[in-house]
Amino acid sequence: MALIRFNYADVPPISLSRKKLIKDHIREIFLKEGKQLRSLSFIFCSDQYLIEINKTFLKHDFYTDIITFDLSEGEETVGEIYISVERVKENAVDHSSSFTDELLRVIFHGALHLCGYRDKKKSEITTMREKEDYYLQTFQKKTS
Repeated sequence: MALIRFNYADVPPISLSRKKLIKDHIREIFLKEGKQLRSLSFIFCSDQYLIEINKTFLKHDFYTDIITFDLSEGEETVGEIYISVERVKENAVDHSSSFTDELLRVIFHGALHLCGYRDKKKSEITTMREKEDYYLQTFQKKTS
């Protein structure tokens, strides 16, 4: 079974209920998208922590909610996903969403990047949003 971890860099642990169900759903995303998952680490952090990663590794000097690194060397996916808790909180307000729903959306978004989905062009953004919505809705149905 693929190893999925939730870690915290410079923020206190967030209340993330149903961790086992979330991890199972992430595994299901990879299965449905035809990708093999070996290990995945989610690292929750602050804006400052993430902007330093953005500057150092991607040469971008702006805030973002998520950065995904594909560390795979073979068929099985290995990844690290950094998520700014501050950005997720702000996005939840901006999109009139709950923090939990927005956090799940971002978690699934990172998994989808590792499955090969991009979000630079308008058509890619549309597809990514449809996939996020689908996986968020299927998770919510499981937990309601």
